[in-house]
Amino acid sequence: MKRILIAMALATLFIGPAALAAPDTRVAVELPLPMRAHMLANMRDHLAALHEIQAALARDEAGRAAGIAERRIGMSSLDAHGAGHMAPYMPKPMQDIGTAMHRAASRFARVAEEAGVRRDLRPALQALSEVTQQSVTCHAGYRLK
Repeated sequence: MKRILIAMALATLFIGPAALAAPDTRVAVELPLPMRAHMLANMRDHLAALHEIQAALARDEAGRAAGIAERRIGMSSLDAHGAGHMAPYMPKPMQDIGTAMHRAASRFARVAEEAGVRRDLRPALQALSEVTQQSVTCHAGYRLK
């Protein structure tokens, strides 16, 4: 019995948890190579912006967080991110999630400005969670091929 347990433990180490995971059922979205690289760069920038927003909120700089959100993720960022030329390659539901994320970021920016004046970050944190929820939803449903 002891040998069986040791063998199972070793097998788990060699196989790894990834092999035991469920198959990836997300919709594969195929983009031309330059657009794929552009989209990945945009997503990395969104993640970096979210980090900067959280850091600004932690320093009690809600106005700074609002500016980062609007400039880098909000509706004002669409041209800079080339959203117009990317959208035709995405399934409509994926486009809708992206638009919802950008709108949520713009809403966060407005709420964060108010939060800075009122000295209450809770509404801003709730609004920020709506931004990240759109990212979670998109990444759970889609992957780049």
